[in-house]
Formats: sequence, C-alpha cells, structure tokens
Amino acid sequence: MIARYVALVFGLSFALPLAAQDVYVLGEVHDNPAHHAVQAERVAEIRPSAIVFEMLTAAQARKVVPELRGDQAALAEALEWGESGWPDFALYYPIFAAAPEAAIYGAQVPREEARAVFEEGLAASFGADAVRYGLDRPLPATEQTEREALQMAAHCDALPVDILPGMVDIQRLRDTALARAVLNALDETGGPVAVITGNGHARRDWGVPAVLSAARDGLGIAVLGQTEDGAPLEGGFDEVISAEAVDRPDPCAAFK
Repeated sequence: MIARYVALVFGLSFALPLAAQDVYVLGEVHDNPAHHAVQAERVAEIRPSAIVFEMLTAAQARKVVPELRGDQAALAEALEWGESGWPDFALYYPIFAAAPEAAIYGAQVPREEARAVFEEGLAASFGADAVRYGLDRPLPATEQTEREALQMAAHCDALPVDILPGMVDIQRLRDTALARAVLNALDETGGPVAVITGNGHARRDWGVPAVLSAARDGLGIAVLGQTEDGAPLEGGFDEVISAEAVDRPDPCAAFK
C-alpha cells in the first residue's frame, strides 16, 4: 500500500507485484503516453493469455496475426489505425509487444451500432444475452442521474437534456461489449485476460468490472485506474496511480 501511495503522489510508473486474477482491467487517459507505458509494464508482468482492447473492433482484432505482431508500421496499417480517431499507434504498440503470444480481442462498438440505441433501445441494440447482462433493466435512479451529469460535463455542458439517457445507454452498451469480449476470451483461452480501456469503462462501481461480476460469479478482477497530476479518480478502483498531465487544447474552447 505504501508503494501504491507513493506512485499516486509522485506520478511514478513502475509495475507493482500483482496477485493472480482472472481479469486485469487497466484504465487510461487515452492520450497520456505514461499511462500506456504502465499498461505495457503490467501486461508484461501479467503475461495474459488474451488482451481485450476497447480501441479495436472484433474485425480489426482478427487482423492481428503473428506475422504482423513484430512490425509496428505493418500492424498499424493492417488495423487502419490512422483513420480510427485514437491517439498515435506508437502509444499502444508496446502493449501488443509486451505479450506477443496473447490472443487479441476487440470490443469497440461501431458508431452506427451505438447510434441505434436511440431508435431501438439498449437491449435490442445489444442483441442476444441482453438479459444476462442486465440491459433490460433500468439503472437505479441515483446512478442514472449521476451518469447523466457526467455525460453532460464530458460534452462541455452542450448536450440537449433529452438525449442524456441515450448517452448513458451507449456507455452501458460499450461497458457490456467489453465484458462480453472478456468472457469470450476467458472461455476460449483460459485466461488471464488483460483489458485496455479508458478509466470510465474501468471503474469498479458501474463499469466493466461490475458488468463482469453480475454476469459470472466468482471472477477474480483487479482494477487499475490512472489519473493525472494526482487528481482524484472516482469509481472504486483497486489501485490508482498518477502521471504528469499531457499538454492538450481545451476541448470545450469551441463552446466558450
């Protein structure tokens, strides 16, 4: 615990000993290079049988073949990463390289499928197993309110109020797609499984860990959150470490 506290306060990035688990959820701020370095360190330590990436669709994940794993440029081209909208592939490639034998799974929900939530509803958009993952049931009122407020803040207070429930449903859809990919990976490889995702999906209270625990009893799940400049990170993470904040433009500048 002392080492973890030091990592949080001083922004150190080193791999700490990890207890054996079935699933390791490794959160990030997407454009922070230090966070990806930590993820690569942890993946090298965990030696997972599979890695689930929020950033990849299932179709993209199937393109991660052995002959490309050792070639960063070729793998980026095969994944069409440059057109994906995610930060530079150089930030993520060390994670692939840290476990060259691990099976790669993708859990990204394509935009058109996410948008379908507004017309079809959450359960229908997810399809089979929606009931298993609780997508046929509304969230508790207090959680729904908090999550809508977070969506509004994340979108610079510029969203119409009436679409906030749909935005929360899209977040739930993405959480559940990640959880489904993790369970598939566990069943197909035996685990352990590492999950590379943003902090919002990694949070234990209502993100991927909560969905996993509800869908399958007895899973051992370790959850890492990564913050910047020691800022608090809500969500009930098992461990939180910090790195220096990235110099980035104000995302809300256009609304001011």
